[in-house]
Amino acid sequence: MKNLDLNLLPQLQVLLELRNVSRAAERLQLSQPATSAAMARLRRHFDDELLVRNGRSYELTVFAQSLVPLVDEAMLHIQRATRVRSGFDPTTSEREFVIAASDYAAALIVGPLRGILQQEAPRVTVDFVPTSGLQGSLAEYSRMDLLVGPMGYKMQGATKQLFRDSFVAVADAGNPLLEQPRLTLEDLVGVPHAVGYFGEGISTPADKLFESRGVRRRVAAVVAGFLSLPLLVEGSDLVALVPRMLASRAQRGANIEVLEFSAELEAALVEAMYWHPSRTEDPASVWLRSVVQRACSQLHEIFPVTAHPVSITAA
Repeated sequence: MKNLDLNLLPQLQVLLELRNVSRAAERLQLSQPATSAAMARLRRHFDDELLVRNGRSYELTVFAQSLVPLVDEAMLHIQRATRVRSGFDPTTSEREFVIAASDYAAALIVGPLRGILQQEAPRVTVDFVPTSGLQGSLAEYSRMDLLVGPMGYKMQGATKQLFRDSFVAVADAGNPLLEQPRLTLEDLVGVPHAVGYFGEGISTPADKLFESRGVRRRVAAVVAGFLSLPLLVEGSDLVALVPRMLASRAQRGANIEVLEFSAELEAALVEAMYWHPSRTEDPASVWLRSVVQRACSQLHEIFPVTAHPVSITAA
């Protein structure tokens, strides 16, 4: 078997990820005939179909599935070899970084991060991509420089804590619940809830709060992530549990009230950054992590909460 042309590795990675020649061509900014030709060469090299039709879509062969982590790891090492420099000067660099983050984390971090970049690295670009579908495996770091996500979910890689948040309840300013002189967890579960969904089997600290107390919410609406929840409750009878700083951000434009929990009911959320251990000493990666950490150190000052005078207690 001849050695694989390394120029085909990026095409192979994208084809394995998207499982579609047309979409891969768009991602790679190549013509469809060129991408189809690359696919044909890859099939000949591996003596395997790689992609097989299943109804209207395509799926990976068993052999192709085994290639995914190997190709991702190979691309990571290639990128590392071509990007690492003896030094990194952010003032002149035109580097493009990719950070994977949830809608919640991105909504908080982008503002202060952009402020630092404008001052220190005006030509550097930082693109945020969603974490949906990611498992937090080392192979996935071939497609990103940094991942920002919650601690406690077995994500791989080197890690460092960024900031701590806690959950609050948000409701429309006219919600009758706010008229009560005293609020308990039982009162909260008695009204309809909007909740964020993050994937099968994934429980948020808010979910675990109710589970630990042996109570069940009356779920009336489910959305992806946390970001839209404050806007969803506005003008409705719904309540939602969201991270405190996200509630603060939403208060600036939405007619909502924020209900805090008593200390015994605190549901904490700790966000961290994760990266491939091979990039720990890379000057550009060290600088990026520093910028993200400095941006996050400003968050509690940027997003103070104006809370309703009545807190939610256990009983």
